[in-house]
Amino acid sequence: MSKITRRQFVKRSAALGAACTIGFPKLLRAQGLNEKLQVGFIAVGGQAGTHTRASHGEGLQCVAFAEVDRTRWGGVHDKEGWGQAPGYTDWRKVFEKHGKELDVVFVATPDHTHFAPSMTAVSMGIHCYTEKPLAWSVREAQLLTAAYKKNPKVVTQMGNQGHSGEGWRLAYEYVKAGAVGEIKEFHTWTNRPVWPQGGDRPNYTTPVPDTLDWDAWIGAAQMRPFAGPRESGRRGRGPYHPFNWRGVVDFGSGALGDMACHTTDGIYAIMNPGYAKTAEPITMTGPVKDQFPAGMVIKSTYRPKGGLPGFTTYWYEGKDDNGKPFMPEPPEDFAASGRRLPRTGNLIIGTQGNMLVADDYWNQPRLLPLKRHKEFGDPPQLLERSPGHHKEFFMACKGEKPREFSQSNYSYSGPMTANIQLGNLCARAGKKLKLNKKGEITSDPKINDLAWREPREGWGPLEMNV
Repeated sequence: MSKITRRQFVKRSAALGAACTIGFPKLLRAQGLNEKLQVGFIAVGGQAGTHTRASHGEGLQCVAFAEVDRTRWGGVHDKEGWGQAPGYTDWRKVFEKHGKELDVVFVATPDHTHFAPSMTAVSMGIHCYTEKPLAWSVREAQLLTAAYKKNPKVVTQMGNQGHSGEGWRLAYEYVKAGAVGEIKEFHTWTNRPVWPQGGDRPNYTTPVPDTLDWDAWIGAAQMRPFAGPRESGRRGRGPYHPFNWRGVVDFGSGALGDMACHTTDGIYAIMNPGYAKTAEPITMTGPVKDQFPAGMVIKSTYRPKGGLPGFTTYWYEGKDDNGKPFMPEPPEDFAASGRRLPRTGNLIIGTQGNMLVADDYWNQPRLLPLKRHKEFGDPPQLLERSPGHHKEFFMACKGEKPREFSQSNYSYSGPMTANIQLGNLCARAGKKLKLNKKGEITSDPKINDLAWREPREGWGPLEMNV
């Protein structure tokens, strides 16, 4: 299996025009409307279960799947008609052995192994749904965006389910109706992390369970010894598999990667801002070690674009050293009424008013003060509503709707993910970063090296067409 060097990847991301193919011929798929889509899964446990259930309910036929933990294989084999689907612990075998059969692939592994199978699928002409965040690094997200553009017959979707909801659409319609004037700031906060952050690498190791392929779980990251749960561990969870990897820099993306694809989704849908102009850590409870900090606040600025003004975003996660959650101050009129901000949500500051969006998925945007919300009434409907996150993806895959009907496709979710991972990148760098319109770091070009990680030998994409 060919090794792809970091230099080769970086050159491709800069050029965005050269094509690279590794190991597979280009496949052209033309799915008939009445044919059953042939699906493969890269992971079938945990969050991946929502995709196996949706696919089974839609009548797709499972061709093969990969899941590093054999205790989770029931996610496919327990479903009627899927019991004979071949299972592997190594995702590469799904493409090597079944690539010509596949119409659709779902990727729902830990963050650090999203990129390689997703890039492989798109480059082979296979429709691909990838869980959020789309990629582990800034450069990976940019490359997947380029691959979507280069492969125009492929349908893609990122798993930020709220993007198919009504909430951000309604917020968009309020903004276009002039309810808040020009937007100056977005403040977004979360109750995450709910897993360990702020710590260093475990000082112990344990044997790898017989049911776990640790080599495949590590994938593109650098190898390290396995460490399982200790007796005092919460719910029997160790520092990595199956959940706590989220706070580990090598494998996860912290609270930003876990939740910002949901909680900041409306910002990108409303503003369509392109890449950030600057990103900087305003507050961190400590430096980035093996894990992300226990709490931090990230500030980003965006240029004017498409007739909309430039604006600033603030991201709040975790708690300070005294255990107080990082959150914005509520507006004066909101606080005066004795109300408290919800534990997660968005506060939009405009020149003519404010808007509060409670929860992670942009449900129920409300103008502030609430009296103004009642007086303003419902804005004119401007946007088509979605039939559902999986449904719009399947409809586009079948050709019932255009490719872009799958609205969180990589042309949208790629730049959004790159901006989200830029927040983690400035935290790792420990300083303010400046970028050009192409998303390249100009204030300290050496930091661009942190925007990319060379995959461990043999664990990069099997094919890459950007």
